[in-house]
Amino acid sequence: MTDTRPRRFDLIAFDWDGTLYDSTRLIARCIQAAVVDVGGARPSESDAAWVIGLGLAEALARAAPDVPKEKYAELGHRYRFHFLQHQDDLVLFDGVLEMLDALRARGHKLAVATGKSRRGLDEALSTVALRDRFDASRTADETYGKPHPRMLLELMEELETPADRTLMIGDTTHDLQLAINAGCAGVGVSYGAHAPDSFDALAPLHVAHSVAGLSQWLAANA
Repeated sequence: MTDTRPRRFDLIAFDWDGTLYDSTRLIARCIQAAVVDVGGARPSESDAAWVIGLGLAEALARAAPDVPKEKYAELGHRYRFHFLQHQDDLVLFDGVLEMLDALRARGHKLAVATGKSRRGLDEALSTVALRDRFDASRTADETYGKPHPRMLLELMEELETPADRTLMIGDTTHDLQLAINAGCAGVGVSYGAHAPDSFDALAPLHVAHSVAGLSQWLAANA
């Protein structure tokens, strides 16, 4: 039977790492290794995971407060070195492709709003053959890092969608604050970088505990 319910949201924007792509633990380990490489104190895994979603430069600076600014470029190079050794190990969470296809079948526009670099996102999209499933994307290095609203505002403008018809989905408080700053609704997922109790103050419409749960909520509410 054809689903004739009206859409609540025309545009659904997804964060990438920890929301669609199962990469949170690897990113945290690469941040830890990079900090040690340049002589900083190894951050805890929770501290390294907390900065995921920010732009790379800001994330590394926050994860390594004892590393001087003149070493930030080297810190970034070391992070990329460690990440590239394992980027092909990364996989989509189970059910992501089916969820995206179901949303497209209902007529939603789909986008990616990520703290990754443009090069990093393009490589990831190419690796998992996802490029044709998204209508647009924005990265931190071509706009601003989260939670600055620019990447989401640009996506709304490009896809001609107002804020009240746009939903942002992500695994961090940075994603939910991005939604608030852009005037959009937000949904959190608890299986990524940030503990779900940190979402409470940002009042997301929903917190999903799995891709299957997210897909079910979107089918019923988006």
